[in-house]
Amino acid sequence: MTRRKLLKYAGIGSLAAIAAGFLGTRPHVKNPFYDGPASDHFDGRVFFNPGGTPPGSFRNLLRWQMSGNRSKWPARVDSPHPADIPPAEVAKKSARITHVGHATFLIQTNGLNLLTDPVWSQRASPLSFAGPKRVNAPGIGFDALPRIDAVLLTHSHYDHMDMATLKRLVAGHNPQIITPLGNDAMVRKAIPDAQTVTGDWGSRVTLAGDTIIHFDPCHHWGARGLRDRRMTLWCAFTIETPHLKLHHVGDTGFHDGINFRAAAEKHGGFDLAILPIGAYEPRWFMKFQHINPPEAVEGMQLLKAKRAIGHHWGTFQLTDEPVDEPKEKLAEALAQAGIAPEAFEAAHPGQVFTL
Repeated sequence: MTRRKLLKYAGIGSLAAIAAGFLGTRPHVKNPFYDGPASDHFDGRVFFNPGGTPPGSFRNLLRWQMSGNRSKWPARVDSPHPADIPPAEVAKKSARITHVGHATFLIQTNGLNLLTDPVWSQRASPLSFAGPKRVNAPGIGFDALPRIDAVLLTHSHYDHMDMATLKRLVAGHNPQIITPLGNDAMVRKAIPDAQTVTGDWGSRVTLAGDTIIHFDPCHHWGARGLRDRRMTLWCAFTIETPHLKLHHVGDTGFHDGINFRAAAEKHGGFDLAILPIGAYEPRWFMKFQHINPPEAVEGMQLLKAKRAIGHHWGTFQLTDEPVDEPKEKLAEALAQAGIAPEAFEAAHPGQVFTL
């Protein structure tokens, strides 16, 4: 398989992620992004999932890419929703959530405007000419964004950490970029003026209006270059206001539901869970890093979430499944679980959800 073809199939973001999978983190390479004490998920040099499964090998990546099971996506998939023009802010006791695409949401609540894993670029890749290309336009035009107070950045993969978009946000909005350990140094290296706030699993950051951002565990990993595999931490975020609790997961494996149960026990359930439902095939390779729709439904239940939104599907082709399959499989899983379809919707770019 050629290098260019590997780039085309870069399911977890890019050539850098593939190379990281091949080279791993070399034992003699010091962590350039984080220097802290060892913990139950940090060995002094790299982060890991306690009791979990490490990312797959380059050999397994090649086995997957040579299987020939990749579905062909259309070059363009138009959203059934027009691009949203959000208000400047919303009432404190309510929440307005707009799907921009993939894992990017504008969350407006308690007088604040938050963005999750913002990606407005055409490709989820370090290269402008290769790598996964978006098949639909962002659900909010960048120039239509209201004031952005904070960015919630879950991890370093290219389909979640888009430096070009972060540079535009820093230049135009100067938001706080809230991200787990090590990612702050990575962002500031590329964007020296970035205002970063970092935390470990279990940390919390208080924003204006008594809004608390909690760093919660999830089962994933990070890599961006050739030698930084698992050198930056990954997380889920809980957004807690005096009126609402929202749980956002960028990427995660199911991991026997351990982290979903822990979040429910810690926070006492949620008004809304924003969960990934795509990039899950083939299961033998993806199950440790990406949940599928049935697992997302079970995750919603374990989280004790009243409502859920499905994302991470239909914008960038990262894996084998057809473009619409996650939405179809979500409907099947909800029916099997006896959950009303409106309780857990697969989000389209431009779609607005209100609480």
